[in-house]
Amino acid sequence: MKYFDLQVNGYAGVDFNSNTLTTEEAKRACSALEEDGNEGVLATVITDSVKAMKEKIRRIVRAREEDKTVRRMVVGIHIEGPFLNPADGFIGAHPRDHAQAASVGVMEDLLEAADGLAKIVTLAPECDTGLITTRYLSQHGVVVSAGHCNPSMDQLRAAIDAGLTMFTHLGNGCPQDLPRHQNIVERVLSLSESLWVCFIGDGVHVPGFALKNYLRAAGPERCMMVTDAISAAHCGPGGFTLGAQKIQVGADGVARSPDGSHFVGSTATMPRVAAVLRDLGFSDDEIVRLCHDRPRRAIGL
Repeated sequence: MKYFDLQVNGYAGVDFNSNTLTTEEAKRACSALEEDGNEGVLATVITDSVKAMKEKIRRIVRAREEDKTVRRMVVGIHIEGPFLNPADGFIGAHPRDHAQAASVGVMEDLLEAADGLAKIVTLAPECDTGLITTRYLSQHGVVVSAGHCNPSMDQLRAAIDAGLTMFTHLGNGCPQDLPRHQNIVERVLSLSESLWVCFIGDGVHVPGFALKNYLRAAGPERCMMVTDAISAAHCGPGGFTLGAQKIQVGADGVARSPDGSHFVGSTATMPRVAAVLRDLGFSDDEIVRLCHDRPRRAIGL
């Protein structure tokens, strides 16, 4: 079975957000991704200082130029941040100090560093005044995805009108406790006919029963799976990194902050996601659509 993953922060002990990523390390990660059935991925760079994000993006671009395995596997780059909601819960594992309001100027710098490889930008619509950055990205052929955000229904509708077409890992990147009805999950589900809706399908970030409910509510034809994998994916328990953050993976295989208070990315692989979906009653054909076909179509492949 072949997979296509739109959100991979690292793999097989290699952190795509490292300040010292080498081409050899990127090749090792990509070889493991290929071994696990991935046909292609988007290497994901998360929030940091703009300077650091540009340098990290350039390292990925350089690794593609220098190695054919990386070039074959890393189809593009997913820039997740820095235009995210800094409020507790919504910021998730992103460094709050580097979250900022959306800016076309900053976006131009990041896109320049990506050298045409930026496929998705995740931002918070409520942090994009006048939705100027959303429109700019949409007009330049980059998929705009909402995530780590809490827009009102009106703000979310306006963002869709401005070019927003996706939502990043619904059910995560938000507080554990939300208002009963007026919350971001309900808003996105109500507008899912206009959005590609991504889920971390490892059975941990969204419990299996809830994932099945979400897929039913959003309509499977609008949904897709991602791993949100970090360097700990394809590895066992131990200590790992996501940029400057230290991460501990216990015997349960879950990546958490050192104090255990919250998830930090995922150790999931696509075969594991497929196994979760299979246990929920999805056929192999349905799994392929969720884990390969729709992710590719969502970014125009």
